[in-house]
Amino acid sequence: MSYHSPQNLTYQLTSSIGLDIIKGKYKTGEVLPTEIALSTKLQVSRSALREAIKMLSAKGLIQSIRKKGIVVLPKSNWNMFDEDVLRWILSSNPTISLLKSFTEVRMAIEIQAATLACVNATTTDLEKIELALDRMKAAEKGLDDHLESDIAFHTSILEASGNPFLSRLTGFTSTALKVSIRYTNAAQGKSGDIAMHDRIYEHIKSKDAEKAQIAVKELLSNVFELIDSYGNDFL
Repeated sequence: MSYHSPQNLTYQLTSSIGLDIIKGKYKTGEVLPTEIALSTKLQVSRSALREAIKMLSAKGLIQSIRKKGIVVLPKSNWNMFDEDVLRWILSSNPTISLLKSFTEVRMAIEIQAATLACVNATTTDLEKIELALDRMKAAEKGLDDHLESDIAFHTSILEASGNPFLSRLTGFTSTALKVSIRYTNAAQGKSGDIAMHDRIYEHIKSKDAEKAQIAVKELLSNVFELIDSYGNDFL
């Protein structure tokens, strides 16, 4: 392994072991190799490995148990709102059911965010949403990135909600959308529906919360249909 800094080393170690756990190389309840064995196998110092172990413990993937060792925890313990954990899961063949679960979370979060944005959005917030929408339109002409502009639209609404807790979910949402949008765009054979996004923006701009809620629900209902079009639980 080649690393450029202690911080980079710790992060790469965390990612490597985390991915192994999520991909099932280490099963739930299994005891990981000792620090000595792991550090020798990965050719890293024990201090760097300890830092990675601490990070994985904080993410809910493992737990150090006295007289037993480092034990792999079940999925129910994983911090699904942790961006690293979510990215590892989504990078290792996400299932249809996982994408549906994420869309269910989006339904709850984005409807509320749009509702609050109708009340709390500042001029700057509205400009950010409009800019993201313009980027989506530019992407249709090959002048911007389809995925990044679509993500920017949705995260801008979270920020426009004025709710600090919803605003903190932009990283989580962005991480998951990078996978979700890619699959839904592939299913429909095109990028996100510009007209549907445009309606959401216009309703937020006009402070019509009821219509904004309906527009968001319509958009996400369409996402559910696209996910269902895959027809099985594995992508």
